[in-house]
Amino acid sequence: MDAVLPIDKPAGVTSHDVVAAVRRAVGGPRKGAGRVRVGHAGTLDPFATGLLLVLVGRATRAQRFFMGLPKGYETVARLGWTSTTGDPEGELTRTGRVPDLSALPTGRIRQRPPAHSAVHVDGRRAYELARAGAAVELPEREVEVTRFELLWRRGDRAAFAIDCSSGTYVRSLVADLGDAYCLELRRTRSGPFSVEAAAPSAEAALERAIDLGDALAAVLPVVELGAEDARRAAHGAPVPGPDAPPGGEVLLRDGDGPIAIARPRDGGQLKPVVGFRAA
Repeated sequence: MDAVLPIDKPAGVTSHDVVAAVRRAVGGPRKGAGRVRVGHAGTLDPFATGLLLVLVGRATRAQRFFMGLPKGYETVARLGWTSTTGDPEGELTRTGRVPDLSALPTGRIRQRPPAHSAVHVDGRRAYELARAGAAVELPEREVEVTRFELLWRRGDRAAFAIDCSSGTYVRSLVADLGDAYCLELRRTRSGPFSVEAAAPSAEAALERAIDLGDALAAVLPVVELGAEDARRAAHGAPVPGPDAPPGGEVLLRDGDGPIAIARPRDGGQLKPVVGFRAA
């Protein structure tokens, strides 16, 4: 199987747990050369729910293209409180100071990932160091927020819809409002993929598997190749691409499905950078 499985992750389990469940469901050996490769396209915190794209087989080769898709979230914030982790699992402190919600930040902004995050620091996850009592201060990064909309507010709760670039930490967005933390977080969208079409379990996801070729065609421009160019691309050789869009990667395919992801080069050539077909 070479496919993308959209799964609606429940609260209380890790993204790794979902990947392990899919690995068991596809029935692949746990070790050895014949092991079925399974990964995911963007971690969800254990307390969070929603869309997790699980990649099976050769889909794992395109992981960065799926991870880089813009995301959509819905979150419920608790106002007048802070959390050491930015979520319900941290140490909570009631401050009584309610942030101003009249001007929610959008556009390109700088944010600092939470210390309790999956960012690598010297070969270890930041949350591992934080849980061990180490002082962790991650460097700021630039992200883009295209939507930050207040959906409702009741007492010390407020719900928001957020559309943002890959790599954005919603926990940081909420914490940066002032005294607030994420009480609930749900990923609703990743690029063209919606949680509405996601399966509730690994077993159910197998029945809704999106073929790798169809999934890639939904996120990349497609260039159709004839037999000779398809053979060359399968060997990793550049092929002509007069109709290829300028800049960015494209999907090369023929009647048998995806061949490679290619990057435009000078002279109207497309150079395969990720292959899906044995030469």
